[in-house]
Amino acid sequence: MTNPLARRDFFRSAADGLYGTALAYLFGREFYGGSGLLAADAPAPPRLYDLSPKQPHFQPRAKAIIQLFMQGGPSQVDLFDPKPTLERHHGQSVFKDLAADVSSPEAAGGLMRSPWKFARHGQSGTWVSELLPHTARHVDRIAVVRSMYNTHPNHEPALYKIQSGKLLPGLPSFGSWVAYGLGTENQNLPAYVVLDDPQSRLPVNEIQNWQSGYLPPVYQGTRMRPTGSPILNLTPEKSRQRPEPVVAASRRLLARLDRIHKTQRPGQLRLDARISSYELAARMQMTASDALDIGQETQGTQKNYGIGDKVTDNYARRCLMARRLVERGVRLVQIYTRGQMWDNHSNIGSSLVGACQHTDQPVAALLDDLAERGLLDDVLVVWGGEFGRLPIAQIRPGSDPKKAGRDHGPAGFSIWMAGAGIRGGTVYGTTDEIGYRAVEKRVSVADWHATMLHALGMHHQDLYFDRHGFRERLTGTDKVRVVEELFT
Repeated sequence: MTNPLARRDFFRSAADGLYGTALAYLFGREFYGGSGLLAADAPAPPRLYDLSPKQPHFQPRAKAIIQLFMQGGPSQVDLFDPKPTLERHHGQSVFKDLAADVSSPEAAGGLMRSPWKFARHGQSGTWVSELLPHTARHVDRIAVVRSMYNTHPNHEPALYKIQSGKLLPGLPSFGSWVAYGLGTENQNLPAYVVLDDPQSRLPVNEIQNWQSGYLPPVYQGTRMRPTGSPILNLTPEKSRQRPEPVVAASRRLLARLDRIHKTQRPGQLRLDARISSYELAARMQMTASDALDIGQETQGTQKNYGIGDKVTDNYARRCLMARRLVERGVRLVQIYTRGQMWDNHSNIGSSLVGACQHTDQPVAALLDDLAERGLLDDVLVVWGGEFGRLPIAQIRPGSDPKKAGRDHGPAGFSIWMAGAGIRGGTVYGTTDEIGYRAVEKRVSVADWHATMLHALGMHHQDLYFDRHGFRERLTGTDKVRVVEELFT
């Protein structure tokens, strides 16, 4: 006796012929309460978790977010937080005061001044390092937060914290919470898109950076590639291409059969997510390729981003794609840099320079492009990593002291935000005199999450998911505040 055909294989075959079209008609006349084949005993549909657009809690300032995630930990004292004390006391040992946050005590040196000059820019006079000349042009559009802090000095836990609000793995990412709370206006594209570097391995913590955790899987981030097909197997092989009427009929048939299948298995969130993914993939076959086709942009636009330049091309392509995605209704786009280029433990004189050169021009061009198109009015752009760097030198035993770097610095670091009602030209909060610890107007990771949700029109305490009788929230149950001073 031969093995029976798998359910999906059978209906894929059935859909190829005219009888498949007829079957789709019979199933689809009136699925519930009508005269279709299964209408008589069809139960009421269970609650569905989907990406249909949801109303925010109040009038939002932002419709979308582009998160420029600088994984590794950019050095605040070399980029946005100049410290004259480091210059005056260069080489002085302060290890006993910083020991709790030093990951590699055997390599800890004395205070290290920044090798780069700072200057004031814009009407606001915001201090920015010479390493970021393109970003410096936009200081009157951005708000620099110098008083961010995390609670762990190692990448993995700090990344869990910055992405999901807690130091533990397996929890929903910020982007998944946004997709859960708001859905998306464009049903032909994902709500939450991830653009990681195609030339590098996955970032630290891999796909857990954009996972949905205990939220329904439909809300996890969707990875897209900046070259070639944006998603593998997005388009069918030539040998399997069929006339459009037949394709449309087969999709209608599969949609109705999937609905039948789901009613028999209520509450299966993974099943719902899988079916939603199939349906979204079908709708994306035309939309995604068009959205990510930067060849439609002018040569001038591509040049402004740095496309074609071997240093900036990779990151520039993804910044331009992010603009095209939010322009088409995608709710949140995360862009990751290559590996951990900001993790400057050694030779900071060249490694930090390389990270800035790779990203500075594309980021500034993104702000220009969004502003010119009127998108910066309701797109929030966020820049930063999981922590910063320590103000002391890190010198590997036996290495050249001239090639020193900086160790991880979670106690105080800088991020910036722009667009969507952000008060441009603002510098918020301070670190101590050496740039080690946030001391005034301190902003926790939970505060930062609550502030971004606020921009999207959501109260952080009202965004929750019922799990085992407990209301789970991105921001937890601790005291959390929205940094309203950052908005106009």
